[in-house]
Amino acid sequence: MKLRQNVRHWAAKQALTMPVVGERVNDRLVDMHTDIFLDKADEAHREERRQHLHEFFEVTMDSYVRALEDGLSEAEAREITHVQANFDFYNHGWTEMMEFPVDEVEPHYERHRDFFERYGITIDDPLGEFRPPAGITEAPSTPEKLEAPEHPHAEGGFADDVYVETDDGDLVVGGGEEPEDVDPENAPGV
Repeated sequence: MKLRQNVRHWAAKQALTMPVVGERVNDRLVDMHTDIFLDKADEAHREERRQHLHEFFEVTMDSYVRALEDGLSEAEAREITHVQANFDFYNHGWTEMMEFPVDEVEPHYERHRDFFERYGITIDDPLGEFRPPAGITEAPSTPEKLEAPEHPHAEGGFADDVYVETDDGDLVVGGGEEPEDVDPENAPGV
């Protein structure tokens, strides 16, 4: 998958594991991701998906932190959350929101199989053990879109590794090195 990575991502990584600040950053990141992906959704379906996406992204913040705790890089941990979201979009037939084509769903799962299996995450159950006991709010599906999927926001050909586009426009396989002088105050929501 192709991601972007800049100082805000590194700052968010640090801030998410801090007391008090972490909660604010978490809330801001959930709101940001909800808005970003709602903007990719068909306008007619945005509001009916809002609560589902908000709750879903709240849970993926936990999987991001867990992936970091398990020793994955910032880019790998963030990619895992995006892959989880794309599994959810695929399951709902929300192909217009997907970041990679439907034929790359399985390869993305396979690349992170160790993490996914450790936490019970599957393509059909993208939250696995992170799913809250009460579940999350459901939203209507559009399964007919899987018959002839359109993915205007998908970039194919990046299923074999984590690809990170830097602020300079360079494409780096695996992600960049964490800068030494990252200030958590640069994180969204601080």
